[in-house]
Amino acid sequence: MAVRIRLTRVGAHKQPAYRVVVADGRSARDSRSIETLGHYNPRTDPIEFAVDADKVKAWIAKGAQPSDTVARLLRNAGVLPATKA
Repeated sequence: MAVRIRLTRVGAHKQPAYRVVVADGRSARDSRSIETLGHYNPRTDPIEFAVDADKVKAWIAKGAQPSDTVARLLRNAGVLPATKA
């Protein structure tokens, strides 16, 4: 099973907010997740992003791969090391 750390959309119509979840990579975007790690709200100023860094690192150690968007958010939050360009 390919496990991914990705965003799941929640919120009302045209008012998106997201949960950072661990899910099977083959499942649909808003389907069942294994564990919720945090949340992301791009509509606030400044953008609200909160995750449990210990849980994220534990899942990555187990082999979970973050999506591109989640990886960017984690790097900006200082959870993942910055990559060299």
